[in-house]
Amino acid sequence: MIWNASPELLNFGPVHLRWYGTLFALAFICGYRTIKTMVFEEGLSLKKLDYLLWTVMASTVIGARVGHCLFYQPEIYLANPLRIFKVWEGGLASHGAACGIAVGIYLYTRKWKDLTQLQIYDRLLVVTPLAGFFIRLGNFFNSEIIGKPTSVPWGVVFAHVDQVPRHPAQLYESFTYLILFFVLYHLYWKTKVKLKQGFLMGWGFIGIFGARFLMEFFKENQEAFESSLPLNLGQLLSLPLIAIGVYFVVTSARRQIAVPLRPAVSKKSKR
Repeated sequence: MIWNASPELLNFGPVHLRWYGTLFALAFICGYRTIKTMVFEEGLSLKKLDYLLWTVMASTVIGARVGHCLFYQPEIYLANPLRIFKVWEGGLASHGAACGIAVGIYLYTRKWKDLTQLQIYDRLLVVTPLAGFFIRLGNFFNSEIIGKPTSVPWGVVFAHVDQVPRHPAQLYESFTYLILFFVLYHLYWKTKVKLKQGFLMGWGFIGIFGARFLMEFFKENQEAFESSLPLNLGQLLSLPLIAIGVYFVVTSARRQIAVPLRPAVSKKSKR
């Protein structure tokens, strides 16, 4: 298969709508609608939900951008820190986003003291793989984060890069995240594991960053210095997050049983 699609979805004169930006926005829209359905069942007010959305959006973008600059190209951005703000040059890192979201949720629970960080994480980690699904699709449309050369029948030639058939690693990772989303969503609705604080968060971390670790074996390194490492940077950064996930799964049984985010309210009072 030859992939030579333009990264631009639409072009209105000076306005350029790109696939990546559109799919990135869809990640937040679908994530918001999904988590809205989840937490409304537990009585979380729209005000708190909207505040959570904006907190997560801001912390995701800031963390992902700063993470890319510091993890992958520190020499460039430390020499010229203002270049960090040139987001149109590209460069977002999922591990940086994870750090940014952690800071955002900490600040969120400082404002809404009746909510714990684990309550937020358990629900947020259910929808996070859905965001990963859209973002990796955006990488595919951009012909970036390409896979290693391959002879498999489904190899893809990224015409904007070279004429070599490669693993469509972006699609491998994207659809793995989609499957993970359905699994976690099923666990949330059909089982009682959401009452075990940290359980869904733990499996979210294990699934997301475990998938990231495995999929890196099919990808080309993003930076030249990674060739000298025993594992590439994406894998090294994933390992502590996988360990965090394991810790929260193992220890979830010892924690106090979770209660709804807010006492259940009638449908009339939600209006």
